[in-house]
Amino acid sequence: MTSIQEKEATKEAFRKYLESSGVLDALTKVLVALYEQNDKPFSAVEFVQQKLGGPTVSEYEKLKAEMSDLQTKYNQLSKAHQDACKELIELRNSQPVKVCKETIDDETSKLDFDDETSKSYAS
Repeated sequence: MTSIQEKEATKEAFRKYLESSGVLDALTKVLVALYEQNDKPFSAVEFVQQKLGGPTVSEYEKLKAEMSDLQTKYNQLSKAHQDACKELIELRNSQPVKVCKETIDDETSKLDFDDETSKSYAS
């Protein structure tokens, strides 16, 4: 195949893809609706976006601002969480570990000593 034939084959494959996935029908319906509007909208792009289910430009800007605010809040909370974890680690490392007598007794009862070793520890 020559490069021209390859390009044409690629275009045809893409066209078939758009047709089989319903994109051509959806765009055709939106463009017909735009054509049939008596009062043409100020922004044809916004009209198409709205008809295809997307947000308007103003809605998009609102969502973008909200996302930015939420990202800032997330970063602050993440930093606070990291700081709290560091503080917890420091507190754990700075205080001596207290071991209950019951814990020690439980652990020694689990050890498997022979009789002579047990007697030497008992005395």
